[in-house]
Amino acid sequence: MEARGKQDLWIRQKPEVLDVLREQAMIQSAESSNRIEGVTVPADRLRPLVIGRAKPRDRSEEELAGYRAALNWIFSRKRAVPIAPDVLRRLHALAQGGSSGDAGEWKKRNNEIVEILPNGERDVRFVPTSAKDTPRTVEMLCRNYRAACDEERVPPLLIVATFVFDLLCIHPFRDENGRVSRLATSLLLQSHGFEVARYISLERLVEESKEEYYRVLKLCSERWHEGKNEIIPWWNYYLGLLRNAYKEFQRQVESAGARPAKSDLVRQTVLAQVDRFTLAEVAALFPAASPQLVKKVLAEMKKTGKVRLVGRGRGAWWGVIR
Repeated sequence: MEARGKQDLWIRQKPEVLDVLREQAMIQSAESSNRIEGVTVPADRLRPLVIGRAKPRDRSEEELAGYRAALNWIFSRKRAVPIAPDVLRRLHALAQGGSSGDAGEWKKRNNEIVEILPNGERDVRFVPTSAKDTPRTVEMLCRNYRAACDEERVPPLLIVATFVFDLLCIHPFRDENGRVSRLATSLLLQSHGFEVARYISLERLVEESKEEYYRVLKLCSERWHEGKNEIIPWWNYYLGLLRNAYKEFQRQVESAGARPAKSDLVRQTVLAQVDRFTLAEVAALFPAASPQLVKKVLAEMKKTGKVRLVGRGRGAWWGVIR
């Protein structure tokens, strides 16, 4: 990927911007990955939990803090971590926040991927690997991944994408499989020199495209057990996600030179919002900027038709105009 060749230049150009991007990406990644799983916490608790290391108050906050701990572990590695079953179990234990009784343990019962239909009925979308076969299958997955990397016959990004897809199909844990797959993505990308997940939240990009994510996952999981499933749509989705991440990375670094970095990054933070939001929520996501600066940026964006304001006072909220 051409962008990988430029990332070292971008990293050297604006160290002060990267500090802000790292903090912002950490918060967004922890929030989005948990929100995909239906776990949310109040906006004013996000930064204290993810950056300030505040003590969690409940299970949802434990999972948010756990995801932050897992990301910290990944990005603090000085050397590439060889992927192995124990590494995946460690990521699962960290992401659980330490309070679950089966943190870091393979599933003990068979599980199913179930979709709840509009009429309330349950539709079994996919049956993952059995609990009995999970340890052996994960061991084989990691061994095949290492062999493919050593052979260097397939581009590393496709090897990583295939590993993550197979991990999702195995569904090796009782819960938190999606979180572990996203953590594994960042870990493996970093091992191949792709640093973008440090600065741009891949989890946020997955959340923004989650309908396509689930559609492609469903399509490509058909006949997976027989080894006859389609994989190219998944590769296309995965590579598109990375391409968008690198484009955003480049845009944020290069645009920071044209106007104050904080103002520009506040704009990017606002444009990245999926749902409606309040001024206080954006300020919580972007602690490097004062509430006054956030208010000023929102006012400018409103004038240019980028966002709209609905309501007044405490009940007021903002929305991005797509």
